[in-house]
Amino acid sequence: MARQSISLTEPNDEWLKSQVDSKEYASKSELVNDLIRQARKQQKQIDWIATKLENAEKSGFTNDNKAQILAESKSLLNG
Repeated sequence: MARQSISLTEPNDEWLKSQVDSKEYASKSELVNDLIRQARKQQKQIDWIATKLENAEKSGFTNDNKAQILAESKSLLNG
């Protein structure tokens, strides 16, 4: 496993500490790795949606552009 040294703002460091203190995570490293996994998963989902939007836009079934479809999708997802 690669070791890294990172600098955190005080609020971010305090938040990390609070998560470890609450026994949610065993260490800051575990938490940071989990956050990165979540971000990677989210990026995959964003890429998938972007591809679907691009394909739909090219198919000619709508006059909306990618930004409009994405905004509407986010609105529907967020209720």
